[in-house]
Amino acid sequence: MEMTRERFEELVGDALDEVPGELLGLMNNVVILVEDDPPPTEPDLLGLYEGHALTDRGWDYAGVLPDRIFIYRRPILQICDTDEDVVDEVAVTVVHEIAHHFGIDDARLHALGWG
Repeated sequence: MEMTRERFEELVGDALDEVPGELLGLMNNVVILVEDDPPPTEPDLLGLYEGHALTDRGWDYAGVLPDRIFIYRRPILQICDTDEDVVDEVAVTVVHEIAHHFGIDDARLHALGWG
């Protein structure tokens, strides 16, 4: 599947627009970034959350750089056949990584259908 980076970034923005505002309002000190490729050690990774989940932050959480959510364009495009597939996969990946920010682990996400 081929898609420009600009179009892919629009889809990430669209996926974020679908997340309830109340939930987005609870996100704290986190940025969402689009990268073409994941780390070389994990070439099939679709997204990644790096940081301290809200559930792990204590009284001493201060003065730290923002957590980062990465959405990886090329691996998502590689597993998709149509634009609609990309829209769906981007939405699932965005929700999956945001859930990690809230402290939800992979096992629970898979059980909920967001794996």
